[in-house]
Amino acid sequence: MAFLFVFQNAEAKTIDVCKECNSTTIQKGIDKSSAGDTIRIASGIYYEHNILIDKPITVVGIDMPTVDGEEQGGIFSISADGVSLIGLKVINVGVSFTSDFAAVYLSRCSDFTLKNLVLEDLFFGFLIEKSSNGLVEGNKIIGEAKDEYNSGNGIHLWYSNNIKIYNNHIEGVRDGIYLEFADTIDVKRNVSKNNLRYGLHFMFSNNDEYSENIFQNNGAGVAVMFSKHIRMYKNEFRDNWGTASFGLLLKEINDLEVIDNTFSNNTIAISVEGANRVNYRSNTFSSNGWAIKVRGACYSNRFQANEFLNNSFDLSYNSRINDNLFEGNYWSQYSGYDLDRDGVGDVPYRPVKLFSYIVNRTPEAIVLLRSLFIDIIDFSEKVSPVFTPDELKDEKPLMKPL
Repeated sequence: MAFLFVFQNAEAKTIDVCKECNSTTIQKGIDKSSAGDTIRIASGIYYEHNILIDKPITVVGIDMPTVDGEEQGGIFSISADGVSLIGLKVINVGVSFTSDFAAVYLSRCSDFTLKNLVLEDLFFGFLIEKSSNGLVEGNKIIGEAKDEYNSGNGIHLWYSNNIKIYNNHIEGVRDGIYLEFADTIDVKRNVSKNNLRYGLHFMFSNNDEYSENIFQNNGAGVAVMFSKHIRMYKNEFRDNWGTASFGLLLKEINDLEVIDNTFSNNTIAISVEGANRVNYRSNTFSSNGWAIKVRGACYSNRFQANEFLNNSFDLSYNSRINDNLFEGNYWSQYSGYDLDRDGVGDVPYRPVKLFSYIVNRTPEAIVLLRSLFIDIIDFSEKVSPVFTPDELKDEKPLMKPL
């Protein structure tokens, strides 16, 4: 077997594609290649679309050549295992209401690499289905999406698993990254901003992890729905602002970790409904409208060692029953004292204001936010809770930020 491996690599060749070469188009170079070969594309502009890669080869651009699809349809279609596509600029993908045209489309592939590509003027960027064991790294995806109905997603995974999505920059598309039935996906150090709908959107996807990403100024930051065993840490959710915007939406999910993230200047930092056994730890919520808005059916969650800094509302809660733990958080609106100087307030903090209860039922009341009357009724509710959950309190509020 070792001898066979050496022999096959000895047979691998390099095929050059350029205007003066024997292969003047990318497709001609691919057609002449065999498994294990490398296609080198010289700098220049190549007007091609529906380029089929159906064998395990490496296609690499020299000095970032441009592949212009002239809006005729999809541009690269990959249907083989072991394909690498590196160092190209791909532009002018066709738009269709019946077909999902993509700059790069993969179907039923494994062990692939998509690296250092620039995708512009696109419908879908990377459309990956029923594929596994891949790397999507260092790419720049720039769309000009105006409406959701005629735009696609930057990186779209469907029924795929064991894929790494690292160091990509995505903006101007419908969803920056979209995962559906995508398990064991690692999303790290990406920037997803200025997208129409979500920076990251995933559904029915389990055992995924995302970390060190920035989600900024999207229609909404990240939506996690109908999934379980997700880890989210060291991400930044910022400037996701609007009438229906949030940093993070959690809906119908179980067994999550939300750790060491920063939420700043979002309408709602975290909107939660039907989320159970979630560990929120060491997160910072700063200058949001609502830091956390709990809509219902949330049980056995733990909020510990978080910072709540200058939010209009730290917590909105629409139930009289509390099955969640709030302990050892810092609340900038806490006005208690610490006589024994152990760093923990001697008086429990009740983070749910009566006014947030009122605004949940009558949104127009938000215009009274800075009213002295509102401060008075909030104080009276803290003294003797009637409308807010009596048992929802932080028994060990911290006196100083973490």
